[in-house]
Amino acid sequence: MKFALKQEKDFNYIEEGEGEVLLMLHGLMGALSNWEDVIEEFKSQYRVIIPVLPIYDLPLLTTGVKSLSKYVHKFVKHKGLTNFTILGNSLGGHVALIYILSHPEYVKALVLAGSSGLYENAFGGSFPRRESYDFVKEKVEFTFYDPKTATKELVDDVFQTINDRNRVIRILAMAKSAIRHNMAKDLHKITIPVGLLWGKNDKITPPEVAEEFNQLLPNAELHWIDECGHAPMMEQPERFNILLRQFLDKLKK
Repeated sequence: MKFALKQEKDFNYIEEGEGEVLLMLHGLMGALSNWEDVIEEFKSQYRVIIPVLPIYDLPLLTTGVKSLSKYVHKFVKHKGLTNFTILGNSLGGHVALIYILSHPEYVKALVLAGSSGLYENAFGGSFPRRESYDFVKEKVEFTFYDPKTATKELVDDVFQTINDRNRVIRILAMAKSAIRHNMAKDLHKITIPVGLLWGKNDKITPPEVAEEFNQLLPNAELHWIDECGHAPMMEQPERFNILLRQFLDKLKK
């Protein structure tokens, strides 16, 4: 990771650039580095901030999407942020949706990429063969359209994470919480502009999920990214950044 991690109080985060704030939230198995190309592209005109979500540090009883949303609000208050655009991939998108429902006055716009909140075809309720490196590699490759995007470094990270008992029980608790917390009935309350930047070949939150988000969110626009799976900002960063810039430019008009 080429960007320095900052530490203040209970928060670890990356902050680059100056200007209007883009607050980015990573997914369940994601890392800050997932957003590297986006930071590089936008740090010259925006203040890009990415907190580490404490997925592995919450008490087991409170490990869930609502707890992450509360953590995001503590971070927002700590940094004194207002009128920002929030971007979320996968679980990060789900957390962003819950956050906006609780604190609509803080957020100007939302960008979702492969967001959970309606449906996801993730690991399921367990990791039946987590000791098998090949099984984990196959599951990480499933995230992308092109399996080569699942680098050895990425597979190694996931393998290590899910073979850590404390981490894996929290991942499973968080995944179950996300499945239980379906957002369909609440999305009509989110009236800010929403950009849906979706991988056309996403197998975890498939295209029909994006279409449902587009129908249920009153002020949404949907853009497809071809030859792309669940993490478009990693797999097709150039296309993702073009679409993101177009969406952000529209907000200025």
